[in-house]
Amino acid sequence: MTAPWHRARRILCVRLDSLGDVLMCTPAMRALRQAVPGRTLTLLGSPSGAAALPFVPELDDAIAWSAPWTKSAKPATTGAAAPAPIATLAARAFDAAVIFTTYTQSALPAALLCQLAGIPLRLAHCRENPYDLLSDWVPDPEPATLVRHEVQRQLALVQRVGCRSAGLGLSFVPRPADVTAARARLAAAGVDPDRPWILLHPGASAASRRYPAAHWAHVLRLLAQELQLPLVLTGSADECELVDGIQFASAVPAVSLAGRLALGELGAALRLAIVAVTNNTGPAHMAAAVGTPVVDLYALTNPQHTPWNVRSRVLFHDVPCRFCYKSTCPEGHQACLAGIEPRRVVDAVRALLDAARAAPAAVAT
Repeated sequence: MTAPWHRARRILCVRLDSLGDVLMCTPAMRALRQAVPGRTLTLLGSPSGAAALPFVPELDDAIAWSAPWTKSAKPATTGAAAPAPIATLAARAFDAAVIFTTYTQSALPAALLCQLAGIPLRLAHCRENPYDLLSDWVPDPEPATLVRHEVQRQLALVQRVGCRSAGLGLSFVPRPADVTAARARLAAAGVDPDRPWILLHPGASAASRRYPAAHWAHVLRLLAQELQLPLVLTGSADECELVDGIQFASAVPAVSLAGRLALGELGAALRLAIVAVTNNTGPAHMAAAVGTPVVDLYALTNPQHTPWNVRSRVLFHDVPCRFCYKSTCPEGHQACLAGIEPRRVVDAVRALLDAARAAPAAVAT
């Protein structure tokens, strides 16, 4: 590790997209934190990413900001973008900034923000020459020579400044109160949290990553008929209509907790479930973080966000238009997901159940 990075105690970690993206950075954050005793980490993230703060022990603080160059940014009512938090960052007197990006994103806007805030050390992957915007430039090898999992990409970035960690798992630690609340909600819905049950999360922020609702209903029917385990549907408040429609169409006695679980409670519910079935979205990475086997209905929008370091089955239907990086299917058919037969999903759940029963993990309490 170079002397300037060894002296850096206050680190800003920039990850401006979603919760799942932040979770995939947590092994790299752990390496940063453990490299220097007394080092503190602050996340500059989107509102959904910054919401991870109470559940990621590697983080000491978070600053929520909707960066205008991100796809999730929502303009203010005046039509203007949210003002850049230059003064806020400058007041914190950070010693260094690590800018985490996918290979489809440019680190330069965030690098400029950090330079204007007076942060002396700035580390990021970048394809073009950043000149003075980055003090530590890592030429980006992706996708020209390789494509890595997001976790591997971010670990490789911090390794360039001498930060390594033996702990490769994602971080998301529900608080005891979250576990108590999740158990109570399950019990109130007639589900014994101490006996096997299956969690299903049909929503996703991007339409291109949502398994068709009719297929979800078919999956529920097959699971109810063949496995006879309690089925619990989850989702955000905005996804209640979707979940209710799937529940009604399935005509099986599934339980819906959509709109009723806070983020920590969702993490606790994922930890209590024996298997989770999700789209390629934040709860898939939360399941990986808490160690719950997951069936990931994986839209082929990108190749590098599969479940990390957890028993899983990744299901997709291969298509010529794979890796489109679009939030809405540009072809209009969503064949990479629609082509996954519900029978494949049920068989994947069964395989994970068999594996879990062969080597059961300790029940979370």
